[in-house]
Amino acid sequence: MKNILITGGSGFIGSHVVRLFINKYPNYNIVNLDKLTYAGNPENLTDVEDAANYTFVKADINDDKVIFELFEKYKFEGVIHLAAESHVDRSISNPKQFITTNIVGTLNLLNAAKDCWKDNMDGKIFYHISTDEVYGSLGADGYFYEDTPYDPRSPYSASKASSDHIVRAYNHTYGMPVKISNCSNNYGSHQFPEKLLPLMINNIKNSKPLPIYGEGVNVRDWLWVVDHARAIDDVFHKGRVGETYNIGGYNEWKNIDIVHLLCDTMDDKLGREKGTSRGLITFVKDRAGHDMRYAIDATKIKEELGWEPSVTFEQGMNKTIDWYLANEAWMENITSGAYLDYYKNQYINR
Repeated sequence: MKNILITGGSGFIGSHVVRLFINKYPNYNIVNLDKLTYAGNPENLTDVEDAANYTFVKADINDDKVIFELFEKYKFEGVIHLAAESHVDRSISNPKQFITTNIVGTLNLLNAAKDCWKDNMDGKIFYHISTDEVYGSLGADGYFYEDTPYDPRSPYSASKASSDHIVRAYNHTYGMPVKISNCSNNYGSHQFPEKLLPLMINNIKNSKPLPIYGEGVNVRDWLWVVDHARAIDDVFHKGRVGETYNIGGYNEWKNIDIVHLLCDTMDDKLGREKGTSRGLITFVKDRAGHDMRYAIDATKIKEELGWEPSVTFEQGMNKTIDWYLANEAWMENITSGAYLDYYKNQYINR
């Protein structure tokens, strides 16, 4: 069996990638390396945790000794690197953690792969998953392209931009067979409820205030997480070594418009009078350095690999809402303990 390492596989996007690869590639042994921090949740993979081609390893990518030992043990032929600190708000309050994990952690993985593959890099792949936030902020027009100059605006995006540069440097300096993708905002099941959609869905369900930064006019391009997992599969197997692929949904929404759609859709699903949930909207002090607009041009991945989104935003939104409403126990387990303290500091005490 071919051993494939997926880092951060118990997180939101990672769990969807792990599930897809386990089910689609029975000849791959999928090794999921996850530290299980606040956003890494073993419950995200209960449906596949007993699969014959799945191995879970609780470890930290910042521990280079452990990382080297894993490469020595499994002789990985491919790496799909998703493990990262990823929430902008948290990067503003604790930038050092983002620098350590997103930069040093990526470096540790690259060094372990380089050492393991030094005698033969044929057929090996180091695939680094990044974000559209490395490109900075757009005005009312235009898109991010693969050759758009980097202009990160937050500690989070700066740390991801740095890790992108390091991955490319290893390709040019050492011949490391790398691939990179930069994706727009994801939504879907199993997302930690500090992010916009699960936060709003949970608060609407429980008739709690819906905190919106500023005036809610910031624009994001949204992609269903299952479609992102499909794109990762395509880039890993069919993408060109040394190339970058932008992944997006051609699906721009203002934050306030998304919340309005969520409110109206959930009022209907919960049997409430239309407009009830909109009354929960509360505007809070804007995030420091809040980027105005992100928008991805995904022409390259469509033309080269044949990938494109499989659902409309409304279809994906319905699937997402239905999942959270049907999985109350998952949400209750997440929204307890340390998360509640963070939520209170981030939104209520502003």
